[in-house]
Amino acid sequence: MSTATTSDDEEFDPAVPAADGGSPPERKPRYKRRKVAIFFAYCGVGYQGMQKNPGAKTIEGDLEEALFHAGAVPEQDRGQPRRYDWARSARTDKGVSAVGQVISGRFYTDPPGFIDRMNSNLSPQIRIFGYKRTTASFNAKKFCDKRRYVYLIPVFALDPSAHPDRETVLASMGSGNELVKCVECSERGRKVEGVMGKRSFDSKNERNGASSDSGILSNTKNSPLHSVENGDDASYPCSETEKKLESVTPQEENDEATDMNGAKGDDKDTLATKKTEFSYGDLEKDKFNRILKYYEGTHNFHNFTTRIKAEDPSAKRYIISFAADTTVNVEGIEFVKCEVVGQSFMLHQIRKMIGLAVAIMRNCSPESLIQTAFRKDVNINVPMAPEVGLYLDECFFTSYNQKWEDHEELSMKDYAGEAEDFKMKHIYTHIASTEHKEGVMGLWLHSLNYRNYPDLAFTEHEKTVDSKSDEGANMKNGTEIGSCEKTVNDNTTAVGDDVARRHVNKADELDIITGEIGISANAETA
Repeated sequence: MSTATTSDDEEFDPAVPAADGGSPPERKPRYKRRKVAIFFAYCGVGYQGMQKNPGAKTIEGDLEEALFHAGAVPEQDRGQPRRYDWARSARTDKGVSAVGQVISGRFYTDPPGFIDRMNSNLSPQIRIFGYKRTTASFNAKKFCDKRRYVYLIPVFALDPSAHPDRETVLASMGSGNELVKCVECSERGRKVEGVMGKRSFDSKNERNGASSDSGILSNTKNSPLHSVENGDDASYPCSETEKKLESVTPQEENDEATDMNGAKGDDKDTLATKKTEFSYGDLEKDKFNRILKYYEGTHNFHNFTTRIKAEDPSAKRYIISFAADTTVNVEGIEFVKCEVVGQSFMLHQIRKMIGLAVAIMRNCSPESLIQTAFRKDVNINVPMAPEVGLYLDECFFTSYNQKWEDHEELSMKDYAGEAEDFKMKHIYTHIASTEHKEGVMGLWLHSLNYRNYPDLAFTEHEKTVDSKSDEGANMKNGTEIGSCEKTVNDNTTAVGDDVARRHVNKADELDIITGEIGISANAETA
């Protein structure tokens, strides 16, 4: 592909002499291309991401057409962004929004009114805030020091008792602290596997009684996962729990639903109080921030993306900060504002970091799993949070601004008011309305279990492999060798280490080991 660029002094729309030989028409002014950085925002709903992709509706595709129709790009360069040095400061995935996105290039910004011409050729989902002159060598991608993303996660997602999965509901039957089929999802007509039953809403006791490092949500021995892994009926187990479900008649089930969904007077008020009991208080904030802090620093994030191996140098990324200190209420839903700042991010990286952090907050996994996921010799399937809550907040050009102090500062300071208005009108309302209508986060939480993500208990499996190998080696060596204790210990260690290495080095063996000994790990931990 040719990378030739047109001259800066090229006339944008030169006048042509009159055909009849008379005096030529009035000559139009000559405009020069100038290197600029354009600041804009967009709501990612309906788009297949930022980067242009043939056959897909993308933000860049719409921007290129708007630049052409606004007169910023001549006809001969239409559809060829390399000819005008196009560069983006960050890429966003499908459905992800942005408030402080930046592109750079050589454009015709004259005559005055360039921003208005651009916005008139774009949908309301995309808003151009302004542009600033830059040096001729400026590149929005290469000169961007760091990027800040924000993920809005509903507060209820951090509550271990909210939107339980079917395994947890089944295992809770007969425990005196029964869980119920998700009331929120049932009210919206969404079919979620579960049962109706009584439930203790003392979430405080529930949180205190469940250790964040336990990694076990329920008695796995009685869960569907137990039957699936042991080759039984893959649907659901025939257990005491199932018998209890069968004993619930349709009438009783309807009565339960009436009590919860159609409660009147004091009962309805009580239900409303119970639903909102969990809050993002100091204890929850401290725990969540402690979990997010594990991501800070330079780590190998090969388990937090796709199609990148651990040996690939690009898997190493530097996270400057990751915190969730504030909440925001949008359309009646309280969200926790998770802000992450890093040099650069890979595909799905932030959503997977959030997904694992939420799993830990809900006691689905131990905190140590984050450190385990950073290891090169470990392959883990990390849950990925929905895309709807993520948006690019700002791109920073600190080094450029310090080096070129005589040029305009490249930042969002001049557009802070417009950006905030766009964020509240388009992005925040979209996130909240989507949760109201579709319950995206709630449905995702229902899938957060060991059946879909067996690696959430990876650390426990690994410990079991070591212990089983050690026990087997001790028994064998003790019988054959007798009193040679030193040799037995050495052989035991060697066998155990070898099994552990094979366990963590091969992703396909992980599935086999999980099926064979995963139940032992869960049963011992529980």
